[in-house]
Amino acid sequence: MNKIPNRQVICDVLSEKAAADKNIVVLCSDSRGSASMTGFASAHPDQFIEVGIAEQNLVSISAGLARCGKKAFAASPACFLSTRSLEQAKVDVAYSGTNVTLIGISGGVSYGALGMTHHSAQDIAAMASIPGMRVYIPSDRHQTRYLVKALLEDNMPAYLRVGRNPVEDVYEEGNTPFVMNQATKVKSGSDIAIIACGEMVKPAKDAAKILEQEGIHARVLDMYCIKPIDREAVIKAAKETKAVITVEEHTFIGGLGAMVSQIISREYPKKIINMSLPDAPVVTGNSREIFDHYGLNAESIAKTAAELIKNV
Repeated sequence: MNKIPNRQVICDVLSEKAAADKNIVVLCSDSRGSASMTGFASAHPDQFIEVGIAEQNLVSISAGLARCGKKAFAASPACFLSTRSLEQAKVDVAYSGTNVTLIGISGGVSYGALGMTHHSAQDIAAMASIPGMRVYIPSDRHQTRYLVKALLEDNMPAYLRVGRNPVEDVYEEGNTPFVMNQATKVKSGSDIAIIACGEMVKPAKDAAKILEQEGIHARVLDMYCIKPIDREAVIKAAKETKAVITVEEHTFIGGLGAMVSQIISREYPKKIINMSLPDAPVVTGNSREIFDHYGLNAESIAKTAAELIKNV
């Protein structure tokens, strides 16, 4: 079982690249520990800024540094970064086109028992609604590494959300297919398509294995690029399978499922089911307990897929 959280991978990549590129700067809102950025702060103190618990300042300062030629990475809990500093993300980062990557740490329900105040089940909808803001949710540590390297190569605004805890590997080290802004086909299949993002990709992959035993061949797409979403992959999946399921650690309002549904309904109407968190405060518990409660696990995904296939 992997013991390295995606947030640690982000720190490792930035620390490695910052040694040669002094324009890389990391900013935190009293969150260097929870963001796993302590190592970066120690190795590159002149390239690290602690602004304290002031998320709005965090984003605006990052934008200012970016206008001065810096590559700014601002890390803060996703629940606060996507709400308290939404105006700054909209105006100072996206509208101004600054080279800022907003890193939403402990995303989704990974803060567990701390409840709705610390959950970020609406951040995809909030950030994706901002013109010029890209949204990414990598599925494992290997994909996270490729994504951060890619973000270092461009100069456009982005929101990157990762969970708090280590997650099981979807890919293998040295064998991680990655093309920026293109969905990754985790498994081929022509009966049903399962489109997932973030921590939901692994249970989607496992669900496909369960379905295989029942003679159902599921295509699994890792849609780590929520915005810009890979429209061609979505349309192709709709055309080449009998039905579509989306799975996400987010409310069904304005998230991956909503975006996929809009594309399919317009381009190639097909039966689709969105598996997600409810439009309500989620139950208390750790991530696994919450996922199980709402059916966001391999067994429930497989069951939903099998039932859907019977009715199309």
